Amino acid sequence: MNFKGEQHPGVKMPTGDTLGFRLNHTMLRVKDPERSLAFYTRVFGMSVLRRLDFEELGFSLYFLARLEEEEQVPEEKGERTVWTFSQKGLLELTHNWGTESQADFAYHDGNAEPQGFGHICFSVPNLDAAEAWFDANDVEFIKRSGQGKMKDVVFVKDADGYWIEVVQADRLAGLGETPLDQ
Repeated sequence: MNFKGEQHPGVKMPTGDTLGFRLNHTMLRVKDPERSLAFYTRVFGMSVLRRLDFEELGFSLYFLARLEEEEQVPEEKGERTVWTFSQKGLLELTHNWGTESQADFAYHDGNAEPQGFGHICFSVPNLDAAEAWFDANDVEFIKRSGQGKMKDVVFVKDADGYWIEVVQADRLAGLGETPLDQ
């Protein structure tokens, strides 16, 4: 690969020491796994690749992905665990046992003050169809594609209030461009 990436202050060129490194997953803590799994599997069509329970620590991990039709996922649990941890772009939902029964329990979404974590993002083939799908499934919108200064970008909330950005890649060619970039 010849692409070296954009150069900005602080950017260091990768070395051979990082060859093979890949971003595997992002973790979100969830209050109620049944509710969160229903959201991500129904609304975003994700599949649960693997559930890992840590009884002595009182939590479970659920690894989800969007699978392509031709992908071959190992059936045997040990092989599937290894396969799961070698993938790109997974979502890990972490459930600390007992939170689902605490009426006033909620995780910080990262967007309320003090801000920290912001959002995850899904790319879709048709943003207008995705918005209609979200409406039909009672998904809460933060921002629709025609609202605000950033057009063609949607933000919705998941079952725990985390923000999800939704974009259609071919509608974003000029995103972030300024007269200096042209």
